Amino acid sequence: MDVQGEVAEGFEAVRDAFVRNFEALGDRGAAVAVYRDGRKVVDLWGGTKDADGTRPWAADTAQIVRSATKGVAAAVPLLLHQRGLLDLDAPVASYWPEFKAGGKEKALVRDLLAHRAGVPALDRGLTAAQAADGVSGPRAVAGQRAFWEPGRDHGYHAQTFSWLLSELVLRVSGRSLGGILAEDLAEPLGLDFWIGLPDEEAHRVGRVAPVEPPPGGSVLRTRPRRNVAEAYADPDSLTRRAFAAIDPLPDENDPAYRAAELPASAGIGTARALARFYAATIGVVEDGARIFTPATTALAARELSAGPDRVLVVNTRFGAGYMLHGPASPLLSPASFGHPGRGGSLAFADPEAGIGFGYVTNALAASVTADPRAQSLVRALRSALSTV
Repeated sequence: MDVQGEVAEGFEAVRDAFVRNFEALGDRGAAVAVYRDGRKVVDLWGGTKDADGTRPWAADTAQIVRSATKGVAAAVPLLLHQRGLLDLDAPVASYWPEFKAGGKEKALVRDLLAHRAGVPALDRGLTAAQAADGVSGPRAVAGQRAFWEPGRDHGYHAQTFSWLLSELVLRVSGRSLGGILAEDLAEPLGLDFWIGLPDEEAHRVGRVAPVEPPPGGSVLRTRPRRNVAEAYADPDSLTRRAFAAIDPLPDENDPAYRAAELPASAGIGTARALARFYAATIGVVEDGARIFTPATTALAARELSAGPDRVLVVNTRFGAGYMLHGPASPLLSPASFGHPGRGGSLAFADPEAGIGFGYVTNALAASVTADPRAQSLVRALRSALSTV
């Protein structure tokens, strides 16, 4: 496998794992990047730009990262909080009065960020056009009855997170979430990451496609527990309804979908951008830039939700927009915070290890939060850190 890029001395194990992902775990085109203590130590890419094509992946190839978008998007409300514009302990309805309908009047901003707002699904799913129009989604979640008392329980807001976050940011700042990301974060940090892909960048983005394991490689076929499998199979379950808030499922290769500002699922960027972004949430990166103050970094990693997830039907932990990880996690330490993307992508920060990590792929596997390719890369990184 012809892999391009560079690794710093001591991080060769990550390159070896990246190559094995193509040889044994079904990757078609992918990239991985790692920052340590603000310095880039891994920057690799390989395979094809399109999962079903032959054009080579280039140094600047970007891909849709699905729910890994959520971790980048969460930085925007936290940045508003850091600037004194958003109170996490205030009711959402104090900024967005229409949201109080349907038993949601006591939902706090921190509940919204931590998947405790009680509206992971809609009584009627939106079309892809409605999801992207900037009006239908916020109106639907504002009017939606709560599935549980906000703040009392948690469940992954797989798609509705887009409209909850977008409208809250708009009401607080008068600016779109994608606009703040572009102007206040991506431009000063030099990040190739977009929530709302500009037309002039569309040529850089490859096609994604579902993939099967290579011959003899069954590792991508995960076997969920029976209750999880049943939840995904039942069209009336909260699990299925949460993921079907956009119905039918959108075409992720559609230019209109990629141009939409959907911070739950439609972010597009490079592994390098994700790693640099997370490095800047925990410290200063190479040119002196930083996103969060130490207090905001601590807030991002602070547990707000834990235990049985009413949507994912497994135990999950969330902070203020970020998925958190425990001692049994494949990530580096319990201090890690970030977000996976269904199908493979993963990005996170580890303040204890000084790590910012990003992995993107165009080969979408049947995984939700624990893709074997991403786990293999993290295990290799953990091994490297023990020796450097």
